[in-house]
Amino acid sequence: MSKKAFNKIADGLKDAIAIAKGEADPASYRVHVPESIDVKALRTRMKLTQEEFALRFCLSVARVRDWEQGRSSPDGAVRAYLKVIEREPKAVARALSAA
Repeated sequence: MSKKAFNKIADGLKDAIAIAKGEADPASYRVHVPESIDVKALRTRMKLTQEEFALRFCLSVARVRDWEQGRSSPDGAVRAYLKVIEREPKAVARALSAA
């Protein structure tokens, strides 16, 4: 992957998180963050264990378990991040693993 492509992906992730946190100017974007995300279904489609999913995407295993077992729900920023993972998992993994 070129540095330009990496920077574009990284910038997009930063923008998505800023939008989800309410830190971006609402006039500059149009986005839909789902009210809920089935983390277990997402992880299962990716054929990853809870530990593998958490490690790959820099999440806490305990948090993933809590989401999957209904003890808690991801907040808006995390739901946006999970949506990006759902749509572009390889790009997220590359962005997080780049030096």
